[in-house]
Amino acid sequence: VTGWWGHAAPFAFERDFRPAPSIRRFLTGTPPVLAMRPLAAALDLFAEVDMGRVRAKSMALTELFIELVEEGCAGHGLALASPREAARRGSQVAFRHPHGWPVMQALIAAGVVGDFRAPDCLRFGFAPLSLRFADVVRAAETLAAILAEERWREPRFSAPRAVT
Repeated sequence: VTGWWGHAAPFAFERDFRPAPSIRRFLTGTPPVLAMRPLAAALDLFAEVDMGRVRAKSMALTELFIELVEEGCAGHGLALASPREAARRGSQVAFRHPHGWPVMQALIAAGVVGDFRAPDCLRFGFAPLSLRFADVVRAAETLAAILAEERWREPRFSAPRAVT
């Protein structure tokens, strides 16, 4: 059984089927049109968004996070890995910590979802259209508590996994 998604180049609109070179060749079907209809409405709304305001909020969220983490987590081994200047930074902030993996696992268990990049990088993403300043405050406070109480030392947070 072959299908749209199993083609090597589904948007090339080639006359003959050319299977994808990987396991993707076994995908079948086409996007469900009814399920894609809400996307059109969402894109119409998105067209009204002022990207300058979105970027301004992004910078404000990341600046607040850096400020709160540096104040609340001083002395706990964190070092800013992202550019300090907001204009050089996207909607993400990274901090280094010698025990980054278990710290991130403890954060995720506490409801603050970020990711980890070896060897020691904690990464936090800030979606300005859905994240509130109160969420940033809570994330920084949670990180401070995990470091101060050394919750990251719990054995369950050191177990290796394929992804964060």
